[in-house]
Amino acid sequence: MALARTTEIGSLRHAAGLALGIGGAESNVAVGLRRLGVDAGWLGRVGDDPLGERIARELRGEGLDVHALVDTDAPTGLMLKERPSAASTAVHYYRRGSAGSRLAPSDIPAGWIEDADLLHVTGITPLLSTTAHDTVLAAVDRARAAGVPVSFDVNYRSALAAPDVAGPILREIAERSTLVFGGVEEFALLTPDAADSLLTAGVEQVVVKRGPAGAAVFTSAGVTEALGFVIDPLDTVGAGDAFVAGYLSAHLEGLDVADTLMRANACGAMACLVPGDWEAAPTRRDLVRFLAGGGDPVRR
Repeated sequence: MALARTTEIGSLRHAAGLALGIGGAESNVAVGLRRLGVDAGWLGRVGDDPLGERIARELRGEGLDVHALVDTDAPTGLMLKERPSAASTAVHYYRRGSAGSRLAPSDIPAGWIEDADLLHVTGITPLLSTTAHDTVLAAVDRARAAGVPVSFDVNYRSALAAPDVAGPILREIAERSTLVFGGVEEFALLTPDAADSLLTAGVEQVVVKRGPAGAAVFTSAGVTEALGFVIDPLDTVGAGDAFVAGYLSAHLEGLDVADTLMRANACGAMACLVPGDWEAAPTRRDLVRFLAGGGDPVRR
């Protein structure tokens, strides 16, 4: 999606300026992975407009394998982000009828999923439309048939569907996944005993994001927990996606769960230090420096 954010603290109603960029959970994770040295791709629909061109250009500029299908009949989705106060952020979405909501199973290139080491999807796309929902399920089923692990971030958005509508849809995808990410409330949306039920369904790792408090990973071997890093956050939007990117990069490298959590928490913390959805996603060098300093973001 295209992203416009206010350049000063205060209500959007009185904003004097907007900074234009791109954002969205899937693209944030893809950029985060690429910056950590993982070859990553992105598939989506954009409008035949300047915003769509910008999304494709910026993602390619980050080194992603971009499959941006241009839809001549629908505009690129947009989100507006404001900071009503120094301690709060609000996001407004304009994606109903957007190009992204028209994603279809036939848009997935042959072999694109089957040749991957991992497929990552979120709970946002399947709630956009019936065809977008079908596309996510088709992608997940193709990955499973090819033996490709599936990563799923619940990422529930109440503006897209009520809890009673979203719950069964998101649970269906979660139960077909290898790794599932979400916050405490998001997992409660799936089922009261989410960790146990998902592990019973065949999920290998259930990762609970706790924000500044850190995270926990539930597996058949037990629970691993890790505290978050103490920082002075500037913009928390995108932190969860950076966390996921850090986690997946470490998982793909074969790190143990404790080290994987440490990297994920570090990436999530670093993403809060700069305005924007993905701009502060760390490179491998940034990450090493941050961890070597005990989580201190200041270079000395």
